[in-house]
Amino acid sequence: MSVASPDLSVEIAGMQMQNPVMSASGTFGYGMEYEGYLDLSALGAIVTKAVTLEAREGNPAPRVRETPAGMLNAIGLQNPGAEAFIGEKLPRLREFGVPVIVNMSGRSIEEFTRLAEVLSVDGVDALEVNVSCPNVEHEGMCFGIDCDMTGALTEAVIGATDLPVIVKLSPNVTDIAKIGRAAASAGAHAISLINTLCGMSIDVERRRPHLGNVTGGLSGPAIRPVAVHMVHRAAEAVDLPIIGMGGIMNAKHALEFILAGASAVAVGTANFVEPATMPQVVKGLADYCRRHQVRQITDIVGALQSG
Repeated sequence: MSVASPDLSVEIAGMQMQNPVMSASGTFGYGMEYEGYLDLSALGAIVTKAVTLEAREGNPAPRVRETPAGMLNAIGLQNPGAEAFIGEKLPRLREFGVPVIVNMSGRSIEEFTRLAEVLSVDGVDALEVNVSCPNVEHEGMCFGIDCDMTGALTEAVIGATDLPVIVKLSPNVTDIAKIGRAAASAGAHAISLINTLCGMSIDVERRRPHLGNVTGGLSGPAIRPVAVHMVHRAAEAVDLPIIGMGGIMNAKHALEFILAGASAVAVGTANFVEPATMPQVVKGLADYCRRHQVRQITDIVGALQSG
């Protein structure tokens, strides 16, 4: 293969992807919402917004607040539930011909386990386990901030499905490497990071929070340096494919994550700013490979040079 036509294909947890660019959960709906803006069949994979066992209405409004170089969101996992997703959303998603990764969320290990069983159907290629969710059995603690809980949840989900399991890590921890190792030791097939950072915005005139939920998740370019650092730390700690995300707005940003150790990247907040960002990132990656005589995008995964 000539460098004039670089190979952008990657393999994540056994999934063959034509390129390393996918949507980030919660920012792309179920894919169909963006059909009029880009060719979904040109993506590496589609990651759905979170699916829960039962339908959820989400948090009270206001749910979104723009911030300098980013946004706060407190949607609250609004979704129609697993059965409705399978019956109403999945058939159309399958038509695009790219891997479908379903982000899943639950309140307990038992709920996650049952959800994994329900979602293990034709058309779902992998499960992304959101370990940043409150665990009602442990007084509101998130699974993802405790190594033992992360490991136990990962192991339980893997035992409930034959699908590849990707564990999505929270940045709201003291040591991302330890959490990553816990997921890897429990058998995770890949990890994705970072989820949003905890944030808050206040209306000083009204002396009230801007968000109905008081706090929310911070995403966008403001968090990219934190995300790149955590991907780099995780890549040093685990021998697993990593999906990097956090403030990617163009191909240059995606390349930061790849050089830091990510095998693939997920685009989130940028989809709200420019819905065609993902195909632009794919094109930019190909252009970079041609300029730098890179035959395969996998050749530069973790190729960061010191100094």
